[in-house]
Amino acid sequence: MPATDRSPAPTRTRRVHRAWWVTAVVLAALVSAAGFRSSTGALLEPLESEFGWSRATTSGAVTANLVIYGLTAPFAAALMDRFGIRRVVTLALLLVAVGSGLTVVMTAPWQLWLLWGVAVGVGTGAMALVLGSVVANRWFVESRRGLVTGVFSAAGAAGQLVFLPGIAALATGPGWRWAALVVSGAAVLLVPLVLLVVRDRPADLGLRPYGAAPGEALDEAPTRHTGTQVGPATQAIRTLRESVRSRTFWILFGTFWICGWSTNGLIGTHFIPAAHDHGMPETTAAGLLALVGVFDLVGTIASGWLTDRVDPRFLLFGYYGLRGLSLLFVPALLGPDIAPSLFVFIVFYGLDWVATVPPTIALCRRHFGVQRSSMVFGWVFASHMVGAGVAASYAGWVRQSTGDYYTAWLTAGGLCLFAAMACLAISRSPERGSWNTEGEQAEVASVT
Repeated sequence: MPATDRSPAPTRTRRVHRAWWVTAVVLAALVSAAGFRSSTGALLEPLESEFGWSRATTSGAVTANLVIYGLTAPFAAALMDRFGIRRVVTLALLLVAVGSGLTVVMTAPWQLWLLWGVAVGVGTGAMALVLGSVVANRWFVESRRGLVTGVFSAAGAAGQLVFLPGIAALATGPGWRWAALVVSGAAVLLVPLVLLVVRDRPADLGLRPYGAAPGEALDEAPTRHTGTQVGPATQAIRTLRESVRSRTFWILFGTFWICGWSTNGLIGTHFIPAAHDHGMPETTAAGLLALVGVFDLVGTIASGWLTDRVDPRFLLFGYYGLRGLSLLFVPALLGPDIAPSLFVFIVFYGLDWVATVPPTIALCRRHFGVQRSSMVFGWVFASHMVGAGVAASYAGWVRQSTGDYYTAWLTAGGLCLFAAMACLAISRSPERGSWNTEGEQAEVASVT
């Protein structure tokens, strides 16, 4: 028989879905934003030493940063709905670069408040966890969102891990100005990546969200409204006005306020100076805080995985309850050296740090619907950072008034135990009259 030429069968290559490229760049932005914001804890004492400012003054700037960071979130979600993710994140990075860069020439406390408190607060707030919620809702189907949300939530810990040790080393070595310039430069370097890779929705590229089967009905967030539009601020305020009618919203709002108090506000801002009060070198304390970030990566991703499988209310009960108990023991754990008991606390607190985020976002989605969940979570997240801001000032006041942080640790522990019990009062199903029971389409139509 004559030989026949057979060309080899074509090799099929499996392309990576664009959702993962968008996720990677957004994750880098979230990691950087968390690092930019958390670096203030390593700069408090260098600023006080150079300018003679009090702990109350520097803590006040941190409070402004945290509060503005949180209050920016719901409006950022509305801006992303109106103008797109890429534009909002790009402008946010440039604002961080300008705010951090100009701190090197400041000479007065009001300049610290304006640059680090307001400019960096707004910039990082636009890249807060609400950004991860928006991307997860648009680029992934429901069954994939919990894990992806967990990955995004871990960005805060990764930011501490990547930036905090270096920022602390620069602040105690060449000086805090070098640390500020590093933050500014890192923000600028991210801008081209965002412009090249990030797109607002899969439909912009003719794609479907990751995990969607052909012909499958989707619950994704709607495309941008056309025709008569309300402004982003009006949209955010209207969402808040509707949300406050729900008991679930107030429970999530209050418990997340306590979450912010016990993480960013107390540990994130005051752990380094508190450990230093007990004789621990600042670089060692910064290393421990970075270690919290290592374990938070594990804990938060695991929490996202669990959120897809376990009732989020019970997860929050466990997270807040164990966190509260651990905080009660902190005064006895701090010392000049890293005792085994302190290391155990760092490991546990790392696992628990942002583990509350995936179940909280899931409850927002369950009770308020996917179309409005990002903006509702934006308001819940605002309470998180307001709580953090109040805690930063409160702990600074306690330290200045009493000479130590003992009362601050006990207060935070008690609040977390209260939050644990409150989470059990959240209803299993959406309340009657909520968007998820009346239908989201009517609500969407009301803002167009």
